[in-house]
Amino acid sequence: MMEFIGALINATIFSALGVVLFGIGFWVSDKLTPVDLWKGIIEEKNIALAIVAASIAISIGMIVASAVHG
Repeated sequence: MMEFIGALINATIFSALGVVLFGIGFWVSDKLTPVDLWKGIIEEKNIALAIVAASIAISIGMIVASAVHG
């Protein structure tokens, strides 16, 4: 039972760390782009910009997942 609780705590810590790192990475990439991502996606309905933002999110997610997994 103690092994299960230890594994649950480790999974919780690493998933929280992954979410925080993903948020920081996406925020940095948002600041580095020359246009306002959310304005372009929501107000201007720019589908190409939405695809770019999604690919950035997927890429950062894959990097964070591999970094947290080890």
